[in-house]
Amino acid sequence: MRLPSCTSFSSASPCRACSAGENNTLRCIEEAESVHERIGLTLGKFAPFHKGHQLLVETALAEMDRVIVVIYDCPDTTPVPLPVRANWIRRLYPAAEVLEAWDGPAETGYTADIMRKQERYILELLGDRQVTHCYSSELYGEHMSEALGAANRQVDRDRVRIAVSGTAVRAAPFEKRHLVDPLVYADLVAKVVFVGAPSTGKTTIAEAMAKRMKTVWMPEYGREYWKRHQVDRRLAPEQLADIAEGHLEREETLVADARDYMFVDTNAITTYMFALDYHGFALPRLRQLAERAVPRYDLVFLCGDDIPYDDTVDRSGDQHRRTFQKKIVADLLVRNVPFIPLYGSLEERMEKVETVLKRYAKYRSLGELV
Repeated sequence: MRLPSCTSFSSASPCRACSAGENNTLRCIEEAESVHERIGLTLGKFAPFHKGHQLLVETALAEMDRVIVVIYDCPDTTPVPLPVRANWIRRLYPAAEVLEAWDGPAETGYTADIMRKQERYILELLGDRQVTHCYSSELYGEHMSEALGAANRQVDRDRVRIAVSGTAVRAAPFEKRHLVDPLVYADLVAKVVFVGAPSTGKTTIAEAMAKRMKTVWMPEYGREYWKRHQVDRRLAPEQLADIAEGHLEREETLVADARDYMFVDTNAITTYMFALDYHGFALPRLRQLAERAVPRYDLVFLCGDDIPYDDTVDRSGDQHRRTFQKKIVADLLVRNVPFIPLYGSLEERMEKVETVLKRYAKYRSLGELV
């Protein structure tokens, strides 16, 4: 009895076994049966991952059993590292399989040589994954789907549903922020935090820098919380952890309105130091928030204690300020947190911050600042 060829099982091109010249009927049948699982593929730089890309992925997820997203390393297009961009997709669409293409061909275009290179790379990257539908909104979908033996699924190619391009978003991220998810936009904003002991000018410079740079600033949530909840000028360990959590939640909301930078007055590391100072220990929840604060901020400025002490009801005196400042410096050093000290008048401090910002670019080594 002669079994039918693989083309009898599917309207697609012959299976990989037959295409490779193998005479393996069992494998042919297995591949034919696997066609019943619809597997969609989309690929790109996703620099950044915008709502047009989201439409592609969401359409594929709605129509397919499985969805694979291939994302390329592209340092010439964006400084945002590949893992950051890949994690945007993983966090927004955990059902999708994200493959990081670290060594993909750099050449783009539609010459025969370039198209063959791109096709060979994707076929090798996919391995045994049998894609049935290739999702795109670009011309490359035609030759890539043919190479995969997959259906060419075009989604909003004319940008009628969502008028967006990665180039436009990169050129004006603040103005185009409505075209990316808040999770994505937050990673495009440089987070600048001012730390230091009480009465070192953190609030003053955070607010002043935000005004100068026409962006937003995050006030110290702990001060507001203390006024509402303190008993005999003290807060319980649980309340200090609540402060750190509340401050972070407000930051994550506020960053959606930031233009290039968000200036922050104090962070969870300082709150952790207050817990040690008041109680001799910090709750595990607060310790974890302090640890999360280490990689969270792009630039850390340490406000010096060389300015006159402002003795308000929520503070403990100038002598305590000097001691607390030493402890903060030591903790930053132990955590290996790079920080830039600020001294002098407000204007002198602001000039130093501006000098750093002019030389700084997010996702660039701090070593390039010196």
